[in-house]
Amino acid sequence: MASIGQTVARTPSGEVLSRAQQRAMLVPDCLVEARRIANTVIAGWHGRRKRGIGENFWQFRPYSQGESLSRIDWRRSARDDHTYVRDREWEAAHTIWLWADLSPSMMYKSTLGAVSKESRALVLMLALAEILARSGERIGCPGVMEPVSARNAAERLAAAIMLSPLAGGLPETGMIRGASDLVLIGDFLDPADKVMGRLGPLAHRGLRGHVVEIADPAEEVFPYAGRTEFTDPETGEKLTAGRAEILREDYQRAYRARRDSLGAGLRHLGWTFIPHRTDRPASEALVGVHMYLSGMPTRATHGGQL
Repeated sequence: MASIGQTVARTPSGEVLSRAQQRAMLVPDCLVEARRIANTVIAGWHGRRKRGIGENFWQFRPYSQGESLSRIDWRRSARDDHTYVRDREWEAAHTIWLWADLSPSMMYKSTLGAVSKESRALVLMLALAEILARSGERIGCPGVMEPVSARNAAERLAAAIMLSPLAGGLPETGMIRGASDLVLIGDFLDPADKVMGRLGPLAHRGLRGHVVEIADPAEEVFPYAGRTEFTDPETGEKLTAGRAEILREDYQRAYRARRDSLGAGLRHLGWTFIPHRTDRPASEALVGVHMYLSGMPTRATHGGQL
C-alpha cells in the first residue's frame, strides 16, 4: 500500500532479493520480541473459553431449576447452603487467520518511530499466534500457512513467512471456510473505499474481522519543513515540496478523514478497528485484539490519535 511519508527511493533491480533477505533477517528477532510481549500479557489472558462439553474445569455456578442433577458438584455444595454446578470448558478449536502487510510501504520508519511498521506488524502477528496457540486455537495465514493447532504455531508461522513470496495488498481469502476470525495488520493507506471494497465481501461471507492499522508517528503529525522530497516506495513516484510545512494542515485533515472513513466502514460491517502507532508499546494493540477475539469489546489504548 502506498506510503505517506519521506522515504528513500529503491532501484527496481534486485528489489525482490533484497526484500527477501531483509525479511529473513528481521523475522527471527521479531519472533523473540513477540514471545517476550506475549509472556507479559498472557497472565491476564484467559483464551476464548466458554461453557460446554470438555474435560477441563472452568467454574462453579449456582444450580438452576431444571438442570440435570448429575451436573451438581455435591462436594462444593456441601460447603455452604447453596447448590453448585461444575461447568467444563468448551474444547472445540476455533480457526483464526492472521495476516500482516509486508509491502514496501511497511518498511518505513521515521526518527519519531521506535521500529518500522513492518517490524511492529510482524511482532503483533507472531505474539497473537503465540498466545492463541497456547489457548488451543488453530492458527493460519492466508496464502502462507494452512491452519495448525500446535504449541509451536508461532515458530512455524515465522518460518513460513521467511519462505513465502513477496506480496502486496490484501491477502487472497478463497481458502478460508466457515465462520472464522480474520486479523489484518497493516498501514491501510489506500483510499478507504478501495479497502472496504475488498473487505466488504469477506464480512458478507460470515468472517469476523479485526483490523489493526499500524502508523508511524510522522505519518500522523507530518513534521516536515522546508524543501522536502517524498518518494512512494511502491511506485517510485516523487513529490518535491518547497515548503513542506504549508502542507501540514491539509495533509492531517486528509489523513484523519481516511482513518475515520475506514473505521466507520469497518464498524458498519460489524468488524473491529484498532489504530496503533509505532511509538507506543506493542502490548497495547495486542491486548485490544485479544479482548475483541475473546468476545469482550473494550476501548483499546492504542496511541493512534492525531
